[in-house]
Amino acid sequence: MSATTSTADRPSARIWTLVIVSVGLFMVVLDNLVVNVALPSIHRDLGASIQALEWTVNAYVLAYAVFLLTGAALGDRFGRKRLFVIGISLFTISSAAAALAPTSGTLIAARAMQGIGAAIVTPLTLTLLANAFPPERRGIALGVWSGISGIAVALGPLVGGAVVEAASWHWIFWINVPIGIALVPLALNRLAESRGAEHRLDFGGLALASTGLFGLVYGLVRSQSLGWTNVEVLVALITGAALVATFIGYELRTRDPMLPMSFFAKRGFAVTNAVSLAMYFGMFGSIFFLSQFLQNVLHNSPLHAGIKLLVWTGAAMVVSPLAGFFSERYGSRLFMVAGLSLQAFALGWLATIASTSTAYTSMIGPFLLAGAGMSLVFAPSANAVLASVRAEQTGQASGATNAIRELGGVLGIAVLATVFTNHGGYASPQAFVNGLIPAMWVGVAVLSVGALIAAALPFSTRADAAAQLDTVPVPA
Repeated sequence: MSATTSTADRPSARIWTLVIVSVGLFMVVLDNLVVNVALPSIHRDLGASIQALEWTVNAYVLAYAVFLLTGAALGDRFGRKRLFVIGISLFTISSAAAALAPTSGTLIAARAMQGIGAAIVTPLTLTLLANAFPPERRGIALGVWSGISGIAVALGPLVGGAVVEAASWHWIFWINVPIGIALVPLALNRLAESRGAEHRLDFGGLALASTGLFGLVYGLVRSQSLGWTNVEVLVALITGAALVATFIGYELRTRDPMLPMSFFAKRGFAVTNAVSLAMYFGMFGSIFFLSQFLQNVLHNSPLHAGIKLLVWTGAAMVVSPLAGFFSERYGSRLFMVAGLSLQAFALGWLATIASTSTAYTSMIGPFLLAGAGMSLVFAPSANAVLASVRAEQTGQASGATNAIRELGGVLGIAVLATVFTNHGGYASPQAFVNGLIPAMWVGVAVLSVGALIAAALPFSTRADAAAQLDTVPVPA
């Protein structure tokens, strides 16, 4: 049986849980993006090479993606509140280390530790939230949770640009420290402890999943600078894929798997993760280049580019809570189909109007549609994942979903970067546009495929799924 402490009958505890996990999620998502605009300052201050600057970003992404499943599994075994506090503490300490880093090597190491802390925190925010809110009240909470994530994505370039211009690159890391220091005692005092089902820790699965994901993500990250045919990239991708295949076979045979393969036999879980992979591939791969388009082609400063991207966020703040609330009533599938379709239409619109003389006013419409489309997917997809598993399995399901999303984002940037460099480059504004347009059409295609999958493969609504799960006996 699951060793879980319910807080569903305490409204104040639910509010505290929502606030604490939302702030924790905001910190780690923001830090995934805030560093990019500070790279020129870091280069000047530390004398960092281009490779060192690349790894300042990639060390975080790599550690984050690799340890997502591990963080969820450890939370299930040793306590989700306990691991959440450990993750926030590690993230806070490594943020201070990054701010104080005297060399680029030290900064890269600190960024990797930040990524590990973030990987522990991210899946646990969802499982702690699911434990605090009963199913009938979970939708709007997930809407707020997903809206916070979307806001952090959009605010990353803005916060980074503002802090670098007002102070120095060190302060993009220092701002995490007081937040983390305040969050740890709040989490200790206000969060309820919960665990997954009682079983032994799957050390074999942990080792295979971590090393396999490391190989895949390393290969995808390095492909951006070395190309897909480079020996280092090919060895990493092939080895990673082989280890992931071994992990799947191992999980099918072991008595207490960290990720039950039976999850993927449930259409709701499988379709939702396909949708999440498509969205992160298409949308976040495109955002990577759109933020640069505003700066390199339309000549905005990092701060001004961040401000203009806030149009994207405004839609997320309004739509996300509503999408979470209504997906509880009407099911998640319609929202996911509509969300991916809106995103595909918005990116196609942007690809059509992109040029060296594009007016920002002409981008406001597609920005609003893209933000609304993202918001229609975030909370309903979280709802669908939680609906497809039993309460004690939410940690495993959340870790898997977050890992798949992160892989989708890394894969999207890698593939779109390849398309971009094959058709254009950074030599001139026109060269950038020449590469941007076909890259964005690839994003449109992937988002459209995701929408078609969600439309063609129906799965149960949240209420139906919950009823079905209640009829399944829980193993002792």
